[in-house]
Amino acid sequence: MSNEAPKRPWEQRLHEAAVTVEEEVRRVITYINDEVVPGARQNGSDALRAAAAELQRLAQKMDDRGGPPPPPPPGSTPRS
Repeated sequence: MSNEAPKRPWEQRLHEAAVTVEEEVRRVITYINDEVVPGARQNGSDALRAAAAELQRLAQKMDDRGGPPPPPPPGSTPRS
């Protein structure tokens, strides 16, 4: 036997809504873990590879130029 008093209709509806919300949140979490996260990881690694390739090209251009950069024009102030 239960010591709980019977729930009022609005309390019962609220309880049912809370159960439904909990189930939906679990489904959303599962979807994010199974579908979104793997794609984000794949796209993230692709973006890092593209950035690395771009940095490699930039480094090559710097090497091809050779030597230090030209001095600033007379009268200009150095930037911090």
